[in-house]
Amino acid sequence: MVAIIKTGHSIHNIFNYNENKVKQGVAVCIGEGNYPVDATKMNATMKLNRFLKQLDLNDNVKRNSVHISLNFDSIENNISKEKLMDIADTYMEKIGFGQQPYLVYQHHDAGHPHIHIVSIKVRADGSRIDMQNIGRNQSETARKEIEKSFGLVVAQSGSKKQPFELLPIHSGKIHYGKIQSKKAIANVLNAVLPSYKYASLPELNAVLQQYNVYADRGSENSRIFKLNGLVYRILDQNGKPIGVPIKASDFHTKPTLKFLEDKFITNKNKPITHAKRIKNLIDLAFLNQKLTLTELTKILEKQGIAIVSRTNSEGLIYGITYVDHTTKCVFNGSSLGKEYSAKAIQERCGSAIPKTLEVPFVKTTKMLPSTAKVATANEGTSKETILGNTLVGELLEILIEPEYVSNYLPNPLKKRHKKRKRKGQSDNP
Repeated sequence: MVAIIKTGHSIHNIFNYNENKVKQGVAVCIGEGNYPVDATKMNATMKLNRFLKQLDLNDNVKRNSVHISLNFDSIENNISKEKLMDIADTYMEKIGFGQQPYLVYQHHDAGHPHIHIVSIKVRADGSRIDMQNIGRNQSETARKEIEKSFGLVVAQSGSKKQPFELLPIHSGKIHYGKIQSKKAIANVLNAVLPSYKYASLPELNAVLQQYNVYADRGSENSRIFKLNGLVYRILDQNGKPIGVPIKASDFHTKPTLKFLEDKFITNKNKPITHAKRIKNLIDLAFLNQKLTLTELTKILEKQGIAIVSRTNSEGLIYGITYVDHTTKCVFNGSSLGKEYSAKAIQERCGSAIPKTLEVPFVKTTKMLPSTAKVATANEGTSKETILGNTLVGELLEILIEPEYVSNYLPNPLKKRHKKRKRKGQSDNP
């Protein structure tokens, strides 16, 4: 079992999130704790008012709501509602919420069985429940005891040893405009937004595009842009938006433009060592070899770094962003330095074997052999091959030949020029 605890400023948002799941047919309220009436006999207003009345006892608690999810192994898909309620009641008691009002919802919109618990941080006497380090201390202890007493799959064993792998959204499996589309985008946002360090919307989109998601403000003349709105869209295999866009405010976590702008400020100062890691790997890739952009991309991918190119309508690259999935940092090319910008990278990239040999101008009195003499050197070889090989050989010989200058004299042997005495200057110091 894996327990995830989140707190919020509004009990309305958390409550409505779960109740909307019930209306959509992908969740059911299976029980309650410390309510005067069974959950099956209460409407939504009655459920919510129980929370609101107790929260009124202490207006100073800003983050007053609690949202907990208990997640079970995929093989445990036959746990009865009664057992799920027993697990929820035991867990709430062990983390210090046994006397708090709470609602338990069983969700069916994921590949593994899980329940959500909604509660509040204000006690019946108006005091606040301190939740600092509750996940590391009380919750972790409760999880281990519940796994043992209820015979659940231990979180550290079996498939849980494998780290969570976020995969791109398969556009062919999405029913646009329906719950599956929103859920798919939400999974990506929940994994990316809190963990990656991005300082602008293009940098964030560089990460989201890895999973076929795009945060769209619309055109500058659009209504959504003027109102500082934001929508999220699914991209097809060609990177084009498809399906119905979903407003940021429709997601439970509220990943709005205002929320992202706060993250941009927080993420502005990224660790210098993470930037150096990308620059060093790029320089190392170019060491003693020429690469195409495709070859450079493949080399960096092996180190967990993705290159995201921005192109104009003509298909020309005008920007490059580096997404380091190892350090979770995103850097615009120009922010790393001019030599890592889109223009510089394209200049550094080229064919592995040059199509033409450019002979640089060398000031020398030594003459290169004429084309006629080279052509007759070997009748069995083409003129172009002989000329090319000879030119290269002669050029190398010239370049490595030491230069002797006839008028060179060591400094000690050079005659020193007598300084001219300025007019009016005395010889006596």
